[in-house]
Amino acid sequence: MKIRLTVNSQVYERDVAENRTLLRFIREDVGLTGTKEGCGAGECGACTVYMNGKTVNSCMVLAVEADGAAIETIEGEAVDGMLSKLQEAFDRNHAVQCGFCTPGMLISAKELIHNHPKPTVEQIKEGLEGNLCRCTGYQQIIEAVLDTTGQLTRKEGLEYAGK
Repeated sequence: MKIRLTVNSQVYERDVAENRTLLRFIREDVGLTGTKEGCGAGECGACTVYMNGKTVNSCMVLAVEADGAAIETIEGEAVDGMLSKLQEAFDRNHAVQCGFCTPGMLISAKELIHNHPKPTVEQIKEGLEGNLCRCTGYQQIIEAVLDTTGQLTRKEGLEYAGK
């Protein structure tokens, strides 16, 4: 089946099998490998992308269901080689270890901040609950989101300014 969709502002038109996932389309047909497959069952969030302004697990969406959609992957986050504020905060707060979950985590954090410009710690935990990380323990990820939204102070260690 022929589909046409926009990925990171670039239009792609391809023939795809009806059972091909959006994840496979992004990685294999478009060649953007930042989006990862962790579980293949929509449980880990490693494959999270934006589709028409909402996060989806791309392993659970068929490419034909995305026909006509606007998709944003982690490769679309940096602009002209410059990291976004969120990416910089993840780096600054050491919210990355192996990096496998990071693309999906960043996309989910971006949606969270869009919906809650000054999220509480509880909102951050809830907003990222669909993304699993086996390395960092989440505290640095929470701090990176707080840092991005201007709610993290660095006087004597890290504090949540909203306390």
